[in-house]
Amino acid sequence: MGWLVDYANVAAKVEPLIRGELDHRTLNDVPGLENPTSEVLCVWLWRRLAPALPGLTAITVHETCAARCTYRGG
Repeated sequence: MGWLVDYANVAAKVEPLIRGELDHRTLNDVPGLENPTSEVLCVWLWRRLAPALPGLTAITVHETCAARCTYRGG
């Protein structure tokens, strides 16, 4: 149908791996995010999601509509 990945499949991976760790928490209190810059957050997210989403090519974190960081693995 022209989809690359069904959003429901992505959400099923993100919910337990990411949302459970970050929801209703101060980022500075999460291990590995003591300095939660957008760059650090991109790498932190990548390390958790890449093994569960083999087709993942990039993660972008937006701080504002004009400031963002993209991480493409590595």
